[in-house]
Amino acid sequence: MSFLEAWGWRCASKLVPSAHYIQWIEAFTLCREAPMVPRSSPLTVIVTTSPTPSIPSTELISSVLQSFRRHCPDLITARVIVVFDTFDRVGARSRLKKGQATPEVAANYGVYKQNVQELILREYALPDSRPDHVMREWQGRAEFGLDSLSNVVDLSITQTDDKQVTFIEPAARLGFGLAVRSALRVCETPYVWVQQHDWALVADIPLAPLLEVMEGSDADEVAPVKYVSFLSVRMLSYATQPHVVDFPALRTLTRELSRDFIPPSQPEVTVPLTPLYFWFDKPHIASTEHYLSRVFPNRLTMRRGEFIEDKVGQQARQQMKEGLWHKWACWLYYPDEGKQLCLGHLQGRTWRGAEGELLTKYGYLEVDPESS
Repeated sequence: MSFLEAWGWRCASKLVPSAHYIQWIEAFTLCREAPMVPRSSPLTVIVTTSPTPSIPSTELISSVLQSFRRHCPDLITARVIVVFDTFDRVGARSRLKKGQATPEVAANYGVYKQNVQELILREYALPDSRPDHVMREWQGRAEFGLDSLSNVVDLSITQTDDKQVTFIEPAARLGFGLAVRSALRVCETPYVWVQQHDWALVADIPLAPLLEVMEGSDADEVAPVKYVSFLSVRMLSYATQPHVVDFPALRTLTRELSRDFIPPSQPEVTVPLTPLYFWFDKPHIASTEHYLSRVFPNRLTMRRGEFIEDKVGQQARQQMKEGLWHKWACWLYYPDEGKQLCLGHLQGRTWRGAEGELLTKYGYLEVDPESS
């Protein structure tokens, strides 16, 4: 039984997941059986990770990579940038969204970062790369706010000499927004897949056709495609939800623009999309240039510790309701008229790994109500 199946059954509270070592064997088998393909993707995968109760185990990220192999192998053959965000302070209880970690989590984070680096290099480094993975190193900066002297976080950046794998480690906590911006500035491909460490794919994603549709829409003034997100539980049947139908302008735009896009090189393939009236943090594809110009036009856009959807997402939605949807050009991948789930949330801020979840379920571990 795969981890994702175990996760799904756990959420349904019907079955108990199998021992985690079986999951590791399955992941190892998938890794060894996957075919090697040339690395020529126009896309870079950006993975953001930070302290969680399950560290130093990499089981959370391993399950995400396993979902890539199962549902979108092209995400494993692309370049990858991993941003290791950190915590601000140590306290008796974890409040990870606010930057506070317990002493145990803080002590484990260094080992976790090393474990993730080894995992990513095994998965993403080119097969003919040197065995010691020669890395080049340089320093960067993440600036924010008005004060150009104090509102800066130093970044340590390491990258394989073929640019296939990049790691970014900030000297202080960035938050999701600045973590993504730091990765975008290093990115050299026209498109990015932004991936938080606790969202896994649960359905096949036609990545190549999606990218072709996005590239082909650059000159389309009516239906440009600059950002595509995917269906999570709360997004099912999005086009008929109150977020859309309660607003006449959005309802009309949805009716006019929702369609099956057809990539020219694969006329037998259809890519169903519907307009999205928000900019979500959950996994998405976007134009790198569009991301930087729209979400991060200057250092005042995002403060340290902020999430994109909490700030820019709200601003984007308000502008879309005022008739400026084309400025953001956000879409939702919409298979089966919005009924096919594409993403599963693994609840990284509270998840303790398969064994920890099992112990929590039967009362051997307590759930920290302030961990979110």
